[in-house]
Amino acid sequence: MSLARRLASFLERLLALSLKELLHIARDRQVIYLALGMPVVMVLIFGYAVTFDVDHIRLAVVDQDRSAASRRLVSTLTASGTFELAARLASAEEIEPLFRRDRVKAALVIPPGFSRALARDGEARYQLLVDGANGTSAQLALGYAAEASQRETLAALARAGLGGASAVPLEGRVQTWFNPGVRSALYVVPGLVAIIIGVLCVLLSTLTVAREWERGSMEQLFATPVGRLSVVLGKMLPYVLVGAIQTLLVLVAGAWLFEVPVKGSLLLLLGATLLFLACVLGQGFLISVVTKSQQVATQAGAVSAMLPALLLSGFLFPVENMPTFLQVISYAVPTRYMIAVLRGILLQGRGVAELWPQLLGLAVLALALISLSTLKFRRRLD
Repeated sequence: MSLARRLASFLERLLALSLKELLHIARDRQVIYLALGMPVVMVLIFGYAVTFDVDHIRLAVVDQDRSAASRRLVSTLTASGTFELAARLASAEEIEPLFRRDRVKAALVIPPGFSRALARDGEARYQLLVDGANGTSAQLALGYAAEASQRETLAALARAGLGGASAVPLEGRVQTWFNPGVRSALYVVPGLVAIIIGVLCVLLSTLTVAREWERGSMEQLFATPVGRLSVVLGKMLPYVLVGAIQTLLVLVAGAWLFEVPVKGSLLLLLGATLLFLACVLGQGFLISVVTKSQQVATQAGAVSAMLPALLLSGFLFPVENMPTFLQVISYAVPTRYMIAVLRGILLQGRGVAELWPQLLGLAVLALALISLSTLKFRRRLD
């Protein structure tokens, strides 16, 4: 048989298997809900719930100076909405009970002589107590307080006639690129797209072969002249289409609800998405081939997809800050590459020249997982 006829026969069988699997998907309402409804629901929940923005920190104030300078400091801290004045106390001894009852998250103690020291020396001390049970909020609160106190100090120097170039030889002006408002939604939502699509596609694909084994229809498939690669690709291609629709829905929801921009090439984004879908679907198919049980396959798929995607992808913690052995393991996590691609294309407008390492990583993983799935698939009943 000539090469052209073999290729035509392979494509014909591949198309037949893909259409058969697509009909199974269309007839199963639960799969349709999981594939198309769940991504939008999850991006709504996680998009609003997962945020690193810190505001409305309840603040207690102990103003022992009772001067114009101390009142300006309190006003400066509460002006932007990061701190919210919740209580004015007479002494510092009243702070700890409020912390224990979770009435406040921070307390400002301004000592007597604050204004005189500020006018005389150009600097003055105050105390800011922060509830450290939430480390992220505590660090951001301390950083904002330091910035606010610096602004108040410079203003006091200017009012005292000590300002100008001699007092402040350097003036730093900070400009944030790609996310001027430093909104956590713009950082979180692209990562959520990769995690949601990755986890759902793994769960969907784990059911393919496992369902065939449990229903006994795999024996009928063995009676046909369809090869292993045709089976693997034929069952994966419909889910590639479903995953592409999922990605489109989630991106539209992110752009509409959270104003996530698209600064890069949509064509490049489509190519990266197809590589990513090949990775996660290959992972799910490999699990279903090995386990041959829907229950076991679903559990293994959820664990192997969710935990690495959340912890080793750079979504919550920078990969560079992890121990070396975890950084090495993260190279086998497709979500790591896809999150970098999504943030690079959507927020920074990057192209192939900047993202080729991530695209290469996705391509290598996709080839490895599909090849391993094909090798593990056996045309026999054990």
